Amino acid sequence: MVLNCLLLAGLAVVANSNQARAQTTTSASAAGSCPTVLTSSNYDAPVVGSGYTAQLVVTGLTKPRGLIFDKSGALLVVESGVGITRIQFNDRGGTCLVQDKSSALVRDDSLNHGIELSSDSQTLYASSSSEVYSWPYDPTAQTLGTKQTLITNMSNTDHTTRTLLLSKKFPDQLLVSRGSSENIDDDAASITSGHSQIRVFNISSATSPYTYATDGRMLGWGLRNSVGVAEHPQTGGLYSVENSADQLVREGTDIHQDNPGEEMNFHGYLNGSTESQGGNYGYPHCFALWDTNLPDKGDMKVGSQFVLDPSATLNDTTCAEEFVAPRLTFQAHMAPLDIKFTADGSLAYVSFHGSWNRDEPVGYKLSVVSFANGEPVEAADSTEAAVDILSNADNTKCPGSCFRPAGLAIDAQGRVFMSSDATGEIYVLQRAEMTATGGGGGGGGGSSTSGGGTLVTSTATTSTTPNAAARQAPGKGLGWLVVTLTLSLSVVGGAFLVVA
Repeated sequence: MVLNCLLLAGLAVVANSNQARAQTTTSASAAGSCPTVLTSSNYDAPVVGSGYTAQLVVTGLTKPRGLIFDKSGALLVVESGVGITRIQFNDRGGTCLVQDKSSALVRDDSLNHGIELSSDSQTLYASSSSEVYSWPYDPTAQTLGTKQTLITNMSNTDHTTRTLLLSKKFPDQLLVSRGSSENIDDDAASITSGHSQIRVFNISSATSPYTYATDGRMLGWGLRNSVGVAEHPQTGGLYSVENSADQLVREGTDIHQDNPGEEMNFHGYLNGSTESQGGNYGYPHCFALWDTNLPDKGDMKVGSQFVLDPSATLNDTTCAEEFVAPRLTFQAHMAPLDIKFTADGSLAYVSFHGSWNRDEPVGYKLSVVSFANGEPVEAADSTEAAVDILSNADNTKCPGSCFRPAGLAIDAQGRVFMSSDATGEIYVLQRAEMTATGGGGGGGGGSSTSGGGTLVTSTATTSTTPNAAARQAPGKGLGWLVVTLTLSLSVVGGAFLVVA
């Protein structure tokens, strides 16, 4: 009886092993059916998070940033300092998209990041560091009408991108985010400056260009550089991801390696309610805590806001009582540049461009944050809210030999497209019907990575754990060992067991 059980167990392990191996072979065959598979030679093969397949689909661009799909299915790409390029794909299904045609839609070297489309794709919007423009657009004829200026007087130094978001709930409302003019911008402490703010403008009633600092409706200020802005598709709640300050010192102690944290902030709704809207989020006085190893920390935790030099009039208590704390906090210096929700609002993808001023580079990855009922699932003090789904294999080689995530777009099939401005590339990722797991460091997202997903390469579809080609399924040898041992014991016992 014991031998029978052993033999059955061994056969079961072998069967499972063969099934896993067959799935890997099927994936490899699928990759082979894609007529064009691109591979970057500028960096090590990326690590893909569990439940995802990733493939490089566009190369040779110039600093690609903002992305958006038009109604015809073409991908519009802002090439910073060049203009807007229109890319059409031959869609072979899954992540197999072959670039079919690329054309210059707009040539304007002042455009650097922001892009939007009306819901009918009949109007195109884009931004320079100082203006927001619109054009009549025919996606079928691939033509543009005369350019108009909608918003002006946004010019400042340092942070020069102007992110655009056209509300799906209220299609006449255009959100525009503007960053600070330097690392610690004292002008941002004044609400009249227009610095470090997100404002919304009614573009249906404009008779002349708006002035950014004095017109529109204030959604939030004290936001150092909120490059990524998104609207939750179910609730209409507005979220941004903010790049916080560099080189900070608190009470004479250098804290810049792991503080302050990057932020995800909530900005209320566009339904006329002023709840959670128009508040001051702290910059340039208050910053979000990431590393709790802080001088005079008190009872602060991750996400609490602190000042650099506490005084009787401005201190950590002031930050907690008078300013809006982030909804989530991410590891310092990862530099989030975009946020996009899935159609059901259950996931938010966040691109982390990567650090420049930290001894050990962090970021350089695409991560996903789980949502429920229009809010992040994780608590505000969580360090595990962001799960990595596409990351560089070795952050010690960054930024020189790494891709750097910038803009995001999600197509009608739910596939995620990500631009890398540093390498001139676009990746596509497809999610299996399962929970995203794996990746390195969670909300911390340091340089450690663990894959489990699938990276389509020019030779095969390989499981990256990290960057390893598909290997023999674990347990294969163990299964046959159990079978062999069982049969040997059967022969020694003088009887060959027949198992039904």
